[in-house]
Amino acid sequence: MTSALVDQLRADLGAAHYSVSALTGLWGSEADAALRRNQRVPALRALTALRTKIGRAEPSATLAWLFVLGLPVTHADLAAALPSLSVAGAVALGLVAGGNAAAAPGATEKPGSADADSPLRPLLELRPYSFVDEHGAGSWWIASDLGELALGRPLGETHVLGVGGASLTLSGLLIPTRVQTALDLGTGCGIQAMHAARHSDHVVATDISVRALELAALNAQLNGIGNIEFRLGSLFEPVAGERFDHIISNPPFVITPRTEGVPSYEYRDGGLVGDALVEAVVRGAAGHLRPGGVAQLLGNWEYRTDQDAFDRLDLWLDAPKAEPGAGPHPRPVLDAWIIEREVQSPALYAETWIRDGGTRPGTADFDRLYGAWLDDFEARGVSRVGFGYMLLRSPAADGTALRRLERLPGALGHNPAGIGSHLAGCLAAHDRQTAADDGLLSRMRLTVASDVTEERHYWPGQEDPTLMTLHQGGGFGRSVPLDTALAALVGACDGDLDVGSIVSALAQLLDADEGELATELLPGVRGLIDDGFLLPPA
Repeated sequence: MTSALVDQLRADLGAAHYSVSALTGLWGSEADAALRRNQRVPALRALTALRTKIGRAEPSATLAWLFVLGLPVTHADLAAALPSLSVAGAVALGLVAGGNAAAAPGATEKPGSADADSPLRPLLELRPYSFVDEHGAGSWWIASDLGELALGRPLGETHVLGVGGASLTLSGLLIPTRVQTALDLGTGCGIQAMHAARHSDHVVATDISVRALELAALNAQLNGIGNIEFRLGSLFEPVAGERFDHIISNPPFVITPRTEGVPSYEYRDGGLVGDALVEAVVRGAAGHLRPGGVAQLLGNWEYRTDQDAFDRLDLWLDAPKAEPGAGPHPRPVLDAWIIEREVQSPALYAETWIRDGGTRPGTADFDRLYGAWLDDFEARGVSRVGFGYMLLRSPAADGTALRRLERLPGALGHNPAGIGSHLAGCLAAHDRQTAADDGLLSRMRLTVASDVTEERHYWPGQEDPTLMTLHQGGGFGRSVPLDTALAALVGACDGDLDVGSIVSALAQLLDADEGELATELLPGVRGLIDDGFLLPPA
């Protein structure tokens, strides 16, 4: 019965053209922006004006009024918007209920009939979602718990979040390489598992919340995705003894005081002290990746007075130190490419996440929670908190290693389909150049990536540039300064000449020793390959 109801809901949503573009057409881009700020008045006014103009309720407008703005609708309007499912079907699926009382956060109501004379209120958000990835454009409908906009109060601790900023960030990072098995650790509403299903034969999605798994399963079924298996449990417990090609996690990484009276939200707070939850995911991934498998996650990490955050991350990635006299140090458990995108002070971090939970500045609760956060950071000597992307990999069998921890706070390049393919290309290029000695590298015929431009600055009247910089249009939008020799080498990388021939010609032009010039240039060439400026031959 439920499966048939979900099929009917899918048909109705499609027939109503309930999509991101349709809603923007109903209320405009300014109202869209206001909704992202949790303000619904512009959208409400636009929908009200539309109804006045056409003299009836347009189906997509009714659905948006109910499931996006969180406002009640009449039986007649909802019946017109969902003709296949019907109002009774919407009640049975737990989408709506009669009456005006707001539902408790995360609460579900038993299916039953609704009074035809009372308005119908939403029990869930149901929003259209659109995206573009390496497999093409896609659109889904995503159900989640009602937000602050509909509830009119702070979220409950068992709230199941919809598609937020962190979700969009992680989905844009996913490497799209085809794999057999993927794991979405802490799936929430299921959005990452659904994205992983586009490049995986089979996906396992886990969560500690029964309700999250129920909503994730609903979302998968609603969007016709049938290769996801849902399991209940904490961290890697539901997949004990199993290994995967791709592990994905938007874990509950927010650092929250473990103090009585401080709310702990399942969707964001891991229940451990400090950044220990992220550490647990990193260390656990090592035992659940197949050879060559990749894990991708978001995370926070603490800077402490006695240790830089990157030094702590290094420790998470390494095998335990060998006992004295036990032989050589074991190989690192994980290769890693970690990119720190932002750093916040303890005060700013506390303010951000207290507001995220719905507690407003200027209230006694806000001040109490603020103090608890600062006490917690002070107890561990935390001076800053970093946020970023973590790409982990089981070490390659050929001995090539990757250990790259860097800080890239600037804007990303232009990546309409996400940055996942760029990451995959950089990993492959790194392995290629790392496995090549200088002789093999010199025989490679490299080409400049299509998104790379060169910028030159001159003093007035001078023929030679005073500053040369390579800019990357996509990827991480990197900029790399060049000297004369490296700029000339890059300019000659059109796939016709190998690196060694270019270096030899430059040595003659610059009247330099060829061996010394190669020693000077090849490390820079390797770096440009790693970053995607120069591409090895196929």
